[in-house]
Amino acid sequence: MEETPQPTPEPPRTSLFDLRAWARDLVVSLFIAGIFIVFLYQPVKVEGTSMMPQLLDQERIFINKFVYKFDDIQRGDVIVFWYPLDPTKSYVKRVIGLPGDSVKVTGGKVLIDGKPINEQYVRAEYFDHQSYPAVHVEPDHYYVMGDHRNSSNDSRAWGTVGRRYIYGKAVLVYWPMNHFGRVQ
Repeated sequence: MEETPQPTPEPPRTSLFDLRAWARDLVVSLFIAGIFIVFLYQPVKVEGTSMMPQLLDQERIFINKFVYKFDDIQRGDVIVFWYPLDPTKSYVKRVIGLPGDSVKVTGGKVLIDGKPINEQYVRAEYFDHQSYPAVHVEPDHYYVMGDHRNSSNDSRAWGTVGRRYIYGKAVLVYWPMNHFGRVQ
C-alpha cells in the first residue's frame, strides 16, 4: 500500500513578520480614514446653544462635505458654514429660506412667501416672539436660523448666507455616546 505524502507544516511566523503586517494594515487604515475625512466627512465640535435641543454645546458631530456637490440644499437641512461677517468662524444653523423665497417673521412665526411653515423642531421655551421684516433670498443664498430662537445669532441679525460659505451638512452626533444618532 502506498503512503500518501503528508503536507509539510508551515514554519511558525516570526514576530517581525506579524509586526510588518500590522504596520502595513495600520498605514492602509489611516490612509483610508484620511481620504474619508478630507473628502467626505469631517468631525466638528458644536459651540454654543443656538441649535438646542437638536445639537447641544460641546457635542461632536460629523458633517458630510460631499453631499451638496450632487444634491441641492433643502429647507430644514442643518448646515455648517463660514460666518459671512468673519470667515474665520464656523456656524451651524438650519436652512429656513431658499433662493427666491420671501422670509418674514411675525411674532416669532416664520412665513415663507406669506405662508407659515411647520417648525416642530422649535420648542416652546426656545421660541422668540419678535417680528422681523420680509427678506427676499437672493440667488445662491440661504436664510438660516438656530432652533433655539431666543439665543441664536442668525440671518435675522446679519442676513443670508452665500452658497460659497456653506461647506457641509450635519449628519451624525457621535459624542457624547449617549447622544449618538442622526441629525434630524
